[in-house]
Amino acid sequence: MSTYLCYISIQQDRPTRSSLEVLTRMRELARRDGVPLAACVLHPDAERFIEALKPYGVDRIYLVQHAALAQHLNAPVLAALEAVFQAAQPAVMAFPSTEAIKDVLGALAARVSAAALPDVASFEVTPTVTVTRPVMAARVLADTEAAAQPVLISVRAGAYHAQPAETATDPEVVAVPFDFDASVLRATLREVLTGATDQVDLSEADIIVAAGRGVRDEAGKQLVETLARELGAAVGASRAAIEAGLFPASLQIGQTGKVVSPTLYIAVGISGAIQHVAGMAGSKVIVAINKDPDAPIFNIATYGIVGDLYQILPLLIEEVRRIKAGS
Repeated sequence: MSTYLCYISIQQDRPTRSSLEVLTRMRELARRDGVPLAACVLHPDAERFIEALKPYGVDRIYLVQHAALAQHLNAPVLAALEAVFQAAQPAVMAFPSTEAIKDVLGALAARVSAAALPDVASFEVTPTVTVTRPVMAARVLADTEAAAQPVLISVRAGAYHAQPAETATDPEVVAVPFDFDASVLRATLREVLTGATDQVDLSEADIIVAAGRGVRDEAGKQLVETLARELGAAVGASRAAIEAGLFPASLQIGQTGKVVSPTLYIAVGISGAIQHVAGMAGSKVIVAINKDPDAPIFNIATYGIVGDLYQILPLLIEEVRRIKAGS
C-alpha cells in the first residue's frame, strides 16, 4: 500500500513548526485517501522525538540514529534520507522548505528516481500530485503537475496551520539501518557562530520585524531590534538594509534571501520592491510603516502607517510595553 511520508526537521531539540505544518497537511490527505501516514526523524538521538509526534496522528515513524547526523552535513543527510525512502517506499514524501533540504532535495530525487517539486505554496494529491508555486518574484502563481509517482515536495513555511489530530496514535517505530563512513566527508563542521540577532530562526518565526532602506543608522537599527525583542519576534532586513551594513546577510528576506510566512510581518522603512515582496508575500498580516504614502508596500499591507519610523517605533514600543505590563 502507498505511504505518505513527512520529513521532520529538528531545531532546538524539538520538531520545527514548519515540519508540523507539513505533517498536518499530509495527515489530511492520508486520512482522505485511506493510506498510512509516516514521519521520519534523522538525529543522533531520534528516539527522543517520538512522543512529540504522537499527537499528530502518525501511523509509523522511521528513525535514523547516527553520530554523523549531528553536523547536518549534506552527505550523511542525503544518505540517511535515501535509506528512509527505500525502507518506506512512499508515493509522496514531503519536507519543510529549509536551507538544508534545498541542498539535498534534487540529489535525493535523482537517487530514488522521483520527481522533485521544491518550495511550493500548496499541494494536492488527486492521485497525481499538483503543486502551486510562486514565480516571477511572486507576481504569478504557477500550477505544476507530476504525472507519476513517487514525488518529493518541499513546502514553504506558513503554507498550512499545524494542528494535532483529534486522537493521538501509538505509531509503529521503525529503526532504519544506517552505516555511514565519515572518512568520505569532504567537509567537517568545526563551529557554529550565532549572532546577537539570530536568536529566533526567521523561517520558524511567528512574528518578524523587518528593516528597509528607511532605517538609515544605528539608532534606527536599535529601534527595530527593541520592538522585535518586546514582541518576541525575529529581526529581518531588505537587501538595501543589508548593503548599508546595518544587518548581517543572514537576515536578508527576499528573492535572493530567505522566504518567510509569519503570522505578523512588520515592514519598517521598506518600500516594497518586488524582489523583497517575493520573500514575504505569504505573511498572514502585514503592517507597513513608511513615510512615502505611495510606497508599493502599502498595496499588499493589511495595515499601513504613513509617517517617520523614528517617531512611530518609539510609540509602538511604549504601547507594547504598556500592554505587557498590564497583562
